[in-house]
Amino acid sequence: MTNRPVIGITLGDPASIGPEIVVKSLANPEIYDLCRPLLIGDAQVVQRALISTGVKHAINTVASPAEATYVPGAIDLIDLKNVDISTLEWGKVQAQAGQASFEYIVRSIELAKAGEVDAVATAPINKEALKAAKINFIGHTEIFGEMTGTHDPLTMFEVKSLRIFFMTRHVSLATACTQITKERTLDCLRRSKEALERLGVTNPKLVVAGLNPHAGEHGLFGDEEVRELEPAIAAARAEGIDAHGPLPADSVFWHAAQGRFDAVLSLYHDQGHIAAKMYDFHRTVSVTNGLPFLRSSVDHGTGFDIAGKGLASSVSMEEAIKVAARYADSFRR
Repeated sequence: MTNRPVIGITLGDPASIGPEIVVKSLANPEIYDLCRPLLIGDAQVVQRALISTGVKHAINTVASPAEATYVPGAIDLIDLKNVDISTLEWGKVQAQAGQASFEYIVRSIELAKAGEVDAVATAPINKEALKAAKINFIGHTEIFGEMTGTHDPLTMFEVKSLRIFFMTRHVSLATACTQITKERTLDCLRRSKEALERLGVTNPKLVVAGLNPHAGEHGLFGDEEVRELEPAIAAARAEGIDAHGPLPADSVFWHAAQGRFDAVLSLYHDQGHIAAKMYDFHRTVSVTNGLPFLRSSVDHGTGFDIAGKGLASSVSMEEAIKVAARYADSFRR
């Protein structure tokens, strides 16, 4: 199928499980049925991952996506040659690993902006390694946002039938609580609706998770729901958005997983992360919305404790590639 989308796959932190889960994913023929996968990384790191995992693949080094063959058994790789393999240690924070992982991301963004890849799927990076390399970004979302001129990209998790949007991301819980305002809630509901419609969901039904126990019990356990969330939901409904809640956070994700809602707006990082990962840790995929192209990612870390041992599961990486392939058409030019 020549119309399969081209998915740019970044290698992640080269000292992490990223290279291992990527080569394991590309050993699954189903990936090639769905898309044309193109790896962006370092050939020596990929070769080391092939040895540690026992995957028997050739490496086909290419200069551009147009040169790739996209057939099972050969990993098409844009080789940035940016790692000194003799000094790269598995499972450790290293400046060269942080720099290399950043450069993989940059190249993937350049290719996507040029229309040479249809979507990007990213393997995990390490925030401490980025800092060691003096790279002033806290993570993937911030890099993609800055390099595409996207203000405040909206993160969505997808796991089976459950979708979760996040009002706040990598801030302290105390800071997150100050950011839960009527204005921000209404803005997130608007953008969540737009994101779902772009992904093919017609007239999506959204629900907002509560902040306090029992969603505040009408002000008995905190007034954020009454003061900020309820007015935002009412304003959204007045605009024609099918918004509901706030519903208690201890049950709202279950209701959404049963199909009652198309997505939940989670108020802070761990509220939605815990729900998704308890539902199915390995199949939770992160999607960054608002970019000019689709970016998906695994929703786990760099696994330094098992890096280089061939033990890491590739299920989440495979799911991230599949999600990118499934939604890429929504962003094709």
